[in-house]
Amino acid sequence: MAPSRSDVVDTELAEYIALHSTAPDDVQRRLMTVTEERTGGYARMQIGGDQGTMFEMVTRAMGARTAIEIGTFTGYSALSIARGLGPEGRLICCDVSEEWTAIAREHWALAGVADRIDLRIAPALDTIAALPPDLHFDLAFIDADKTNYVHYYEALLPRMRPQAVIFVDNTLWSRRVLDDVDTDADTVALRAFNRHVAADPRVRCVILPIGDGVTMIQQAS
Repeated sequence: MAPSRSDVVDTELAEYIALHSTAPDDVQRRLMTVTEERTGGYARMQIGGDQGTMFEMVTRAMGARTAIEIGTFTGYSALSIARGLGPEGRLICCDVSEEWTAIAREHWALAGVADRIDLRIAPALDTIAALPPDLHFDLAFIDADKTNYVHYYEALLPRMRPQAVIFVDNTLWSRRVLDDVDTDADTVALRAFNRHVAADPRVRCVILPIGDGVTMIQQAS
């Protein structure tokens, strides 16, 4: 079963929020359309326009200059973060699909942010392990295979600067995290991830009811 944003925020309220939030621009709308046309049912994996706006605003407000993304799909979140980073910023994107990230590259170029993005096609944990030991990040976004969420988090946390932020997508999972009878592997992994982060004394966190649930994490000290 695919996650549905309307299971987190009801449809009427979601429409009101969209109407009173900054709308996607021409490039972002084009990316949404192309994603729907070329990926079919997988288009649900794309973040919502409201999430993109939030990521861009938070990235800019933090003055972030280095970022990493685990799971890029067709590039909407990367486009948003790259805009927030500004011309001097750099974003490393980790994904395993040449096909879907080709759509991303096309739209990053249209948006004028392609020179800020370093796309690496390989398993993300391998990419992280191969990074220079002194490379640290101001912002990270995790939105990939759910069963590896804890591993991505643990690999990234030592590389985050003290005031850095980690965003993690799908942490409410259409409210399925509430259903202890649901033993789907992704649901079980997300419940375990949420418990892991909430109990981690190294960080403070909050789950935001935006999209399918976005957890925001920052080091506690």
